[in-house]
Amino acid sequence: MTPKIIKIDPYLTPYKDDLLLRINNYSNKKRELCGEGSLIDFANGHNFFGFHKTKDGWVYREWAPAADNMFLTGDFNGWDIYKTPMTRLDNGVFEVFVGDELQKGMKVQAIVQKDGQALRRVPSYATKVVQDEVTYLWCAEVCEISNPYDWEDEKFKMPKTPLIYECHVGMAQDKYGIGTYREFADNILPRVKKLGYNTIQIMAVMEHPYYGSFGYQVSNFFAPSSRFGTADDLKYLINKAHKMGIAVLLDIVHSHAVGNTNEGLNLFDGTDYQYFHSGGKGDHPAWGTKLFNYAKNEVLHFLLSNVKYWLDEFHFDGFRFDGVTSMLYHDHGLGSAFVNYDMYFSMNTDTDAITYLMLANDLIKEINPKALTIAEDMSGMPGMCLPIKDGGIGFDYRLSMGVPDLWIKYLKDVSDDFWNMGTLWWELNSRRPKEKVIGYCESHDQALVGDKTIMFRLCDANMYTSMNKGNNDSVIYRGIALHKMIRLITSSLAGDGYLNFMGNEFGHPEWIDFPREGNGWSYHYCRRQWSLVDNPDLLYMGLNDFDKSMIAFLKKEKILSKKSELSLIHEDDKLLAYKKGDNLFVFNFHPYKSFEGYAIPAESGEYKVILSTDDSEFGGHNRVDKEYVYKTEDINGRDCIKLYIPSRCAFVLKKI
Repeated sequence: MTPKIIKIDPYLTPYKDDLLLRINNYSNKKRELCGEGSLIDFANGHNFFGFHKTKDGWVYREWAPAADNMFLTGDFNGWDIYKTPMTRLDNGVFEVFVGDELQKGMKVQAIVQKDGQALRRVPSYATKVVQDEVTYLWCAEVCEISNPYDWEDEKFKMPKTPLIYECHVGMAQDKYGIGTYREFADNILPRVKKLGYNTIQIMAVMEHPYYGSFGYQVSNFFAPSSRFGTADDLKYLINKAHKMGIAVLLDIVHSHAVGNTNEGLNLFDGTDYQYFHSGGKGDHPAWGTKLFNYAKNEVLHFLLSNVKYWLDEFHFDGFRFDGVTSMLYHDHGLGSAFVNYDMYFSMNTDTDAITYLMLANDLIKEINPKALTIAEDMSGMPGMCLPIKDGGIGFDYRLSMGVPDLWIKYLKDVSDDFWNMGTLWWELNSRRPKEKVIGYCESHDQALVGDKTIMFRLCDANMYTSMNKGNNDSVIYRGIALHKMIRLITSSLAGDGYLNFMGNEFGHPEWIDFPREGNGWSYHYCRRQWSLVDNPDLLYMGLNDFDKSMIAFLKKEKILSKKSELSLIHEDDKLLAYKKGDNLFVFNFHPYKSFEGYAIPAESGEYKVILSTDDSEFGGHNRVDKEYVYKTEDINGRDCIKLYIPSRCAFVLKKI
């Protein structure tokens, strides 16, 4: 049998056995886990473990195979750690029934007795985890998983082309402090809707003890972060998004876990190998976190149940899987350039992790065939976004991570009068055959302290003094022009979907720096200054309005579903033109040269400008005529349009 992936990409022919192994590993593991049943039936750990209401109290179950004994302690028994022992069942499972003395909302901890030590642990399936205000200990708060919620999203339909607004609930407000799920729903969702984005991707939802980790060091996988409110508050957010026609993706972290023991899974039953690899193999060398052992069925049960839980309980519409590259390779892709196919199929490849990702994608589609999955993979693993039946791993999209790297390199190291148009065209169009990608100029990574957003890198300190309208600061106007051009060329070429991190659409200044000892625990940089974009006297509003018009244009013309066709590249003139459907894109990246009567090859007919980065309402100079009708003419045997093309400007013409 030859997998279809080889027909799609014949360069994979020498790796046929590796691809067959991928398929067989998945099929065998699914059979081992489910027998003749389905993954939906298998992934129900959250319905058995954790706390569940009974007719006369509560039952709590935990998997801790290496524990000598287990106890439950908390408000209900005066925090006596030995007063409420648990019963050992088969397969390392412990269980305890507690009467009405245990009430909803009480704080509890699990006590694991191992080799004479009493280890304080947060229950692994806890659905609410809080930090005690007096002791600062992290504890579970007893609650029922399936509280009835009055969902009103039965008419919601998934968008066909994801236009994603990446966001962080806690830093989404203008205030000096942590924002809430409800504040996000009421204050930020209307902004997202007005801009035209049809999907939000929420970071930092899964509970994490260190706020500054951006949510990427998860401790409690079934608990929405209590910093931002309750589970019902999160459901309110998702329900409201759905009523607005906005899909909601969870930034899910199954690539690693926090190393903390009192808060997380590490050493839960007293061993380092319960959930993770033992010894050094279980430690991420760059992140200081713990690495799951995807070969263990109990770990697969935990993670797959987690996937199902977020879909069923909270109505998430899919996931962006964090750190996929780290999962795929035993060296976690650190320092690897992935310059040839041998690097994807070698002893360095973690086949167990690939099997898990295939199972997760399979489960997600079983639960919701229209759910969306995105892989954060910079390695370009073949088949990442092909169907499992064809030899793929089953994701819908991967992030086009090379694109923001390209923009950073150009902005840091290359003057824009030396930008290579051929390189831009190649890099923005490059992807594996039949595999979809999400294009983006910058994400949260580029906004963190120690790095800079595109706008701040372009303008830097001048943003503090010269963002008012009427100021003729050349640095600012260069930045505004390139900011719009970079976003238009990236959104139209670099993906089958598009992503923007909140605030970057209007050129949010400065960086993101979470409260920490080094900054005096300040929230100054850990918020979004919406007052800047709402001020009509500042130039931020023009950038925001351009982004809104750009997104509307992408949607109306269905740009991301159309093939790109190169019309012209001229390196010396810094010109690039290409066609998508009836739309002709023209970019002049030259810092000072404008061109009169420049011939651009175009399909015969009449054209009119429908979008221009140079409109005055977008902070431009109004040098592009949007009323004039351009007619093609024969120039040296080719149909062309003669255009006036201003410097540092881009516009789109539509055939009429």
